[in-house]
Amino acid sequence: MESLVTRQQLHSFYKGKKVLITGHTGFKGTWLIAMLHRLGATVKGYALEPQDSKKFVDLFTDLHLADTVIADIRDQQRFINEVVSFQPDLIFHLAAQSLVLRSYEIPAETFDVNVTGTAVVFEALRKLDKKCTTIIVTTDKVYENKELPVSYKEDDPLGGYDPYSASKACAEIVVSSFRNSFFHTDKINTHQKAIASARAGNVIGGGDWSENRIIPDTVRSLLKDQPVTVRNPGAVRPWQHVLEPLTGYLLLGACLDKYPAAFSKPFNFGPYPEDHLTVKELVEIAIRSWGKGVMETGNEAQPHEANLLKLNIQRALDEIKWQPLLNAREAIQWTIDWYKTDPSKQAEFTFAQIDNYLAK
Repeated sequence: MESLVTRQQLHSFYKGKKVLITGHTGFKGTWLIAMLHRLGATVKGYALEPQDSKKFVDLFTDLHLADTVIADIRDQQRFINEVVSFQPDLIFHLAAQSLVLRSYEIPAETFDVNVTGTAVVFEALRKLDKKCTTIIVTTDKVYENKELPVSYKEDDPLGGYDPYSASKACAEIVVSSFRNSFFHTDKINTHQKAIASARAGNVIGGGDWSENRIIPDTVRSLLKDQPVTVRNPGAVRPWQHVLEPLTGYLLLGACLDKYPAAFSKPFNFGPYPEDHLTVKELVEIAIRSWGKGVMETGNEAQPHEANLLKLNIQRALDEIKWQPLLNAREAIQWTIDWYKTDPSKQAEFTFAQIDNYLAK
């Protein structure tokens, strides 16, 4: 195998590429279109209007980071038409119902969006008569989590206690089914479709205003000088700054495009094994970074959420030469620095963090 695309070569790879992103109006999607804008790609986004109290993507309206289509990923014919007309070189599928607690409120819709939406992406690929590299973004929660002190590998059994986790495990089965049935690697030269899935840990970073997520909830409390209420202080998560997995997705996309048969499989993206924090530790660091604030433990009964989850990232380290560049404490500091920035300068600060990260 020849040399892989490195982080330093991302600009040369993505410059001029046509990239379609589903879910580009969300937290991770907005960071991704900002990164691709910096890398010189031509981007088309397909997503619903963001539902957050504040809309991160609106900071970049005047910069036209992407040609935006506001539509539902479940609208099969609309999505097929948009894909065929755009003729993308790469697709990153991020559109999802991505909140665990929300999935308890709308379980059937969560499965519909996350499973049917993924199948629709593949239906569009079946209609696309050209080479196209596709990354399906799922989650670290796709594994049958026994809450033991082990790090899950890509070939471990899939599962999911809550509707969100289970729906994403189902999405992984959809990926495997379509790849085996229609886009088998044995026939890659005929169909020219390379497909991988990306499973990331709990991402944090500026611009996330979702409900029932620890960093947005913490920031909202700190902005109001209110105590930060923590639901599960002892829960351990693979925290990482959003730029970490997104860079992994971009590297995976480049490697998959160059060596489709070798990289058509799932990859985990998370922190190093020794770099996992509890929710309590994360909030304590965030408060110190903010400069003031107090934490309290919530007593209200909540639906089940896993207390322990760790990822094994050895495949990404070995095969695509990706590695985490920020430890958990640095990730928290970068995140709080973003929220403390004047809102009129947050778009500029986003690009500065992207540039600083890619220059590491």
